[in-house]
Amino acid sequence: MAQGFLKGTLILTISGIVVKVIGSLNWVILSRVMGGEGIGLYQMGFPIYLLALSISSAGLPVAISIVTAEKLAVRDYRGARRVFRVSLSLLAASGLFFCLLLIVGAGWLVENRWIRDARAYYSIIALAPAVFFVTLLASFRGYLQGWQEMTPTAASEIVEQLFRVLTMIWLASLFMPYGLTYAAAGASMGAGVGAVAALVVLVFCYRRIRKKFQQKMLHEDAGLPLEPSRAVLKRLVRLAFPVALSSLMLPVVANLDLLIVPARLEAAGFSIPDATAQFGYLTGMAVPLINLSTILTASLAISLVPSISEARALGAVSVVAERTASAMHIAALVTIPCAVGLYVLGGSVAAIVYNAPEAAGVIEAMSGAIFLLGLHQVTTGILQGLGHTSIPVVNMILAAVVKVVLSWILVAIPSVGIKGAALATVADMGVAALFNMFFLQRFTGFRLPLLSWGKLFLSAAVMGVAAWGTLQAVQGATGSNLAGMLAAMVVAVPVYGGVLLAIGGLPADEAEKLPFVGRYAARLLKK
Repeated sequence: MAQGFLKGTLILTISGIVVKVIGSLNWVILSRVMGGEGIGLYQMGFPIYLLALSISSAGLPVAISIVTAEKLAVRDYRGARRVFRVSLSLLAASGLFFCLLLIVGAGWLVENRWIRDARAYYSIIALAPAVFFVTLLASFRGYLQGWQEMTPTAASEIVEQLFRVLTMIWLASLFMPYGLTYAAAGASMGAGVGAVAALVVLVFCYRRIRKKFQQKMLHEDAGLPLEPSRAVLKRLVRLAFPVALSSLMLPVVANLDLLIVPARLEAAGFSIPDATAQFGYLTGMAVPLINLSTILTASLAISLVPSISEARALGAVSVVAERTASAMHIAALVTIPCAVGLYVLGGSVAAIVYNAPEAAGVIEAMSGAIFLLGLHQVTTGILQGLGHTSIPVVNMILAAVVKVVLSWILVAIPSVGIKGAALATVADMGVAALFNMFFLQRFTGFRLPLLSWGKLFLSAAVMGVAAWGTLQAVQGATGSNLAGMLAAMVVAVPVYGGVLLAIGGLPADEAEKLPFVGRYAARLLKK
């Protein structure tokens, strides 16, 4: 199991790539169907949905994963099953409650100007049923991840995204003749349809895995006394509460953006439709690109929680240290060049992918968030696996204060505008990541490998220069922005890899840890 978390990461990464590609195509098509204003209307309802969803699941998926992994480490299979049953009942009740609360409270949100554009009311109503079904998904995913079985989660995520996107595009196009209000509401219905499809997949996978491990559970159970349901519930809540606050910070910050950014754009002199469109550039165009670039680190964070928890339960301190170092190196290896690449190609992406050249400045300003968000995700997963679930949320709160202050000041400056919100987001991720790394060093002894990471930054810088030069040369020769962007991407990958190998930025012993291809990569590097 020493490299099990890397295999799980690879599975989740592959599914994440598929999910993000589908999602990116969705935004491309939707932006052409509804435009920046329609995307902005959809995004105004979505943070409210995320907030309700975060409260309804209340951090329990991570807690379920931690407790399940601990019980499986000592072969307490009956205890692991009880964890799932207790959590499923709790999440079903909370999901139903917040689904109904969102339906009842949508009008209040609009009337009290929490939602500044009243047209977003129907989007909120359309998103409400998804809260119940996605909350149920969280219980299944948390339990199966505790088994370090990542394939069911990966399969369900792909199915969920596929059904969600198809429904969004279909209904948005169907309702577009009736106006942007109904088109945005139709797009919002996709979340519920996707969740139902994913739930069907997870139930099927759960039954198959239960049957697969049934004999092992019967014959290898350690015979430990069965923990009472009330004790299980208390343990889950104790672990989940700080995780819930941490998860809650994401929609809280999104809602702070919803409250602050459009209002400060109006203070800077923009009209309400213009402010809504610029808000769409930030949340519907720049943010998805950042999330797309952090697929690997998000997968690492998910895999690390049960993996670190298992090692901690067994007292394997060296395994914890090894997995921490490997995860941090992989995070930096991927996110640094992604950040540089998006900065160089931000203008081309805005014009070609989104057909919105005005979004270029926001995308370029947000590019640095890729590296910082990746570090934050991985360090959060490690700290949660170690049982220190309260630390990341405190760090996120402190970082959110920085973001709010910067957004309030920068967005209202006419020459800065929406780019100020992007820079504030970068600062938010940076502060949270730095605080997490401080505590990570304290609990695991991990220290920043300055020389190793310096090589990564140098390789990415050379790659950025090569990509920019290629972009300019091809654009000048062909007059095609698309040809320039594609040529720059083709050049960037081998340049980064070549420089990295030439200066020893990827040692053979690190490459050997990679799942499936590690042995072959290590042999190649040694040669």
